[in-house]
Amino acid sequence: MFQLLLLMIERIGLIVTIAFVLTRSTTFRKLIDHKSDTFTKIKLAILFGFFGIVGTYTGVAIQPETHGSTLWIKDIVQIDFDEALANSRVVGVAIGGLLGGPVVGLGAGLIAAVHRMLLGGFTGLACGMSTVTEGLMAGMVYKKFGNRRIVSTSMAFLTGFVAETVQMIIILLLAKPFDKAWALVQVIGLPMIIANSIGIAIFIAIIHSVIHEEDRIEANQAQKVLHIADQTLVHLRKGLNEESATEIAKLLLKTTRVSAVSITDKHRILSHVGLGSDHHIPGHSLLTEATKRVLQTGKIYVAKSTDEIRCEHPKCPLQATIIVPIKKSNQPIGILKFYFSNPKQIRPVDKELALGLGRLLSHQLEVIEAEKQAKLVTDAEIKALQAQVNPHFLFNSLNTIVALIRTQPDLARKLLIQLGHFFRQNLNASMYELVTFKQELEHTQAYLNIEQARFSERLKVNFDIDKKVEHVLLPPLTLQPLVENAIKHGLKNSQQEWMIDITLKKQGNHSMISVKDNGIGMEVERINQLLYQRVESVSGTGLGLYNVHQRLLGRFGEESRLHIESEVGKGTLIWFLVPIG
Repeated sequence: MFQLLLLMIERIGLIVTIAFVLTRSTTFRKLIDHKSDTFTKIKLAILFGFFGIVGTYTGVAIQPETHGSTLWIKDIVQIDFDEALANSRVVGVAIGGLLGGPVVGLGAGLIAAVHRMLLGGFTGLACGMSTVTEGLMAGMVYKKFGNRRIVSTSMAFLTGFVAETVQMIIILLLAKPFDKAWALVQVIGLPMIIANSIGIAIFIAIIHSVIHEEDRIEANQAQKVLHIADQTLVHLRKGLNEESATEIAKLLLKTTRVSAVSITDKHRILSHVGLGSDHHIPGHSLLTEATKRVLQTGKIYVAKSTDEIRCEHPKCPLQATIIVPIKKSNQPIGILKFYFSNPKQIRPVDKELALGLGRLLSHQLEVIEAEKQAKLVTDAEIKALQAQVNPHFLFNSLNTIVALIRTQPDLARKLLIQLGHFFRQNLNASMYELVTFKQELEHTQAYLNIEQARFSERLKVNFDIDKKVEHVLLPPLTLQPLVENAIKHGLKNSQQEWMIDITLKKQGNHSMISVKDNGIGMEVERINQLLYQRVESVSGTGLGLYNVHQRLLGRFGEESRLHIESEVGKGTLIWFLVPIG
């Protein structure tokens, strides 16, 4: 009996191997995660039935005698009538039931049972019946403890113990002659009960261990990603600039196993933290050809040699990099790079992490842009309402009209109509996302008519409008603020005759809209301030250039940004492109 127990325990090594292989199977993982459908359960029943057959073939042949039994190992192809098997068939069948429920347990039991009965032997029928019973018993344990992901190791051992005991009882009840059956159970009973119960418990313990480790890794990864997402969102609210990029790069370097982290926009390095920071300097133009390639293709690229990186510094310690695009509106606007000092340090998880973080940063920029646009819309509505009752513009216009009532009543009447039209257009502006250029021009002309009346013949306006593209759409209150800005800030302090040129012309697949004045001009620092910072107008009636600029970016993207060309004392040209249809 002791010799048989040792032989049975030796077979547990096979069980451990099979358990390890199965835990790497996607189908098996679906079963563990309770995501299996009927077809999956059928496949698993076949799998565990095959496992049971393997358990049969690795068994030990026994010829029971009334006064003792003979044990030997042989190729099990056919069993003589007076022979029996001490085997681990129940392990596969019981595991199937414990993990997949009655359907898997019964299916696996039937497959293993039919195979065992075909081998023959005086215990063939009894072993077949007990195999089916054991599969069902394990399946019922699954149903009983169905609220658990996997049964405990102790419950698995107990299930195996009871199932094997039931098998011994069935052998005694069904196997004939009874004296041989009794002699067999005396020899194989305890070894099979102990060895197979241990085997089932070990199989379940291995699964528990693997899943626990994977759950721990996933929990750590999820915690890390959530922390990164939370921190990066805080920094990205300031926009993708050197300050925010540096803080994000420091965070990623701290939470990953890379040698350096770099973030760029389309033209220059925004930050570089870690190895190589002595020559990968923020503010410098992009150094590597690999970076430029990703900006062009918009696809992840892994460079595993210095030749691929093509850093111009001769002693650069960085020998490999994962380069991921950062996108906005599905267009690359920057790059996230994970650098390594040795190509062998790159793991598959690093590539997946870099790709995920690139997408995370892209999504966050989209969310922030959406929030910004929502705020700009709200600001536009508020500004439009304010413009309806702006005291400066309204009082100046009314004073002009009052002065003209006696001397030029027709002109005064015309200006009142224009004033009403102007304020009505301001009211309608908050109701539409897009208007035609023709509508914008009519609104602007109403404003200009009033201003020209105020400044007599001093203000001259020239129009160069391509009628073929008057239908082009743009956000409301886009043109008038540019004209207003030209008068209030460009021409107001100019001593010469005031000139404004308003142009609309076709340029490829876009329309170019421009406003040019011959006023006092401005310095470069002032241009950047107007486009990227809010500058409140004390006396104006419209929206600031910043707001117009941001709404154009939000609606049409980078290609429609405002361009300001100016020189002190020589006037200012503001232009932008909008797509045609």
